[in-house]
Amino acid sequence: MTTHPTTGPGPDFSSERGEKVSPERADLLGGDFGSFDDHHPPAQELLDDCVHCGFCLPTCPTYALWGEEMDSPRGRIYLMEMAAKGEIPLEGAFTTHIDRCLGCMACVTACPSGVQYDRLLEATRPQIERHVTRTRADRWFREAIFTLFPYKRRLRAASIGGALYQKLRPKSMDKLMARVPQRFERLVAMESLLPPVRVRDAFARIAPRTPAVGPRRGRVGLLTGCVQDVFFHPVNEATVRVLAAEGWDVIAPREQACCGALGLHAGREAEAAERAKKLIATFERAEVDTIATNVAGCGSSMKEYGELLADDPEWAERASAFAAKVRDISEIVDETLADPRARRHPIEAKVVYHDACHLGHAQKIRTEPRRVLRAIPGVELTELPEAEICCGSAGIYNMLQPEAAGDLGRRKADNIRGTGADVLVTANPGCLLQIRKYLEGELPMLHPIQLIDASIRGVRPPEMG
Repeated sequence: MTTHPTTGPGPDFSSERGEKVSPERADLLGGDFGSFDDHHPPAQELLDDCVHCGFCLPTCPTYALWGEEMDSPRGRIYLMEMAAKGEIPLEGAFTTHIDRCLGCMACVTACPSGVQYDRLLEATRPQIERHVTRTRADRWFREAIFTLFPYKRRLRAASIGGALYQKLRPKSMDKLMARVPQRFERLVAMESLLPPVRVRDAFARIAPRTPAVGPRRGRVGLLTGCVQDVFFHPVNEATVRVLAAEGWDVIAPREQACCGALGLHAGREAEAAERAKKLIATFERAEVDTIATNVAGCGSSMKEYGELLADDPEWAERASAFAAKVRDISEIVDETLADPRARRHPIEAKVVYHDACHLGHAQKIRTEPRRVLRAIPGVELTELPEAEICCGSAGIYNMLQPEAAGDLGRRKADNIRGTGADVLVTANPGCLLQIRKYLEGELPMLHPIQLIDASIRGVRPPEMG
């Protein structure tokens, strides 16, 4: 298990030049905002909500791994309070402990005091991105991620190289990767997370408009996503078929681009805001009643557009109106169960459902996915031990913090094996990639909508044999 050394009774809050930050120097670091600037620093009233009771500790993945107070939610809130007073700088230990947070929001679910740790974290990470100079290697790696993943065309071009690499990759590469120096562990992690690449799927397109089958319920827009559309295109195809079968006209605008979720969760606030504006404008032109997403992380961010653009007079109202239309695919399908249009055929299988953190903790959507899965005849749904603990994917966390992500991935895989399930379903591509890596092909894995689609069509998913 990964361990992280501590510095005696508490972390060393020295700046990069080695000096301590005294209260007398606080004004030099940002006046009333301490070490933060005045652009949306963590709100003091939100910091004050934490009574440091410790109910969050058992659900926090990094505290579960290391037992380090500053790697717990209440510990990180304590750091934010100190930074807000100007008692510590943002460089060094503060950034280290914030970077180690997965942003899974399990603590938000567990907290009896209603502490909004999600809002605190989303206010803190942009401060770090604006004011902390990262190492050259760290900057290069992060920029490489954000130069590739939010762009479908670049991902499609990369898929050609990925498919060729997977075809020609010798078995001996596993041993070579195991001997790569630690300074290259992020590159090794990225290589190991590469999904099975099918170039035909990567270059496939969802039709701009798919008409409803039978009586029409309304007009729903579909976020096709970036990684989702290129590497998990069958999930989008299944989503369109299910929505159409249940009476929706499905609109998938070709001009849609990245929703900004990866950037928002990583503290790249300005970049996320620009992507949000473009997506809002795209779906405004589409004139849809509802906006469906089948990616937990994307849906979580899109539902927060109102907060993200609240200070922009031109976009605030438009962003709130957009966010009000966003629905996870499980929410939409769940609502149709009272008046189903499409018959479900039996699929005999013991199914274990993994709660994606940005669906279960951030969006509070837990009942709906389970209900739509249980509506499939023959499905026996089983629960996962330690369901609240993140699998270690967390957006780009498994590439930036591969050791911690590896410990969590192995822990999740062991819990899945213990269920004796025939198939795992989860609603986020990052979770699918992360868990697939540690299950090593032992169990078929699907998005829930793929199982629903197979039931409606009366077929067994090919992944299940």
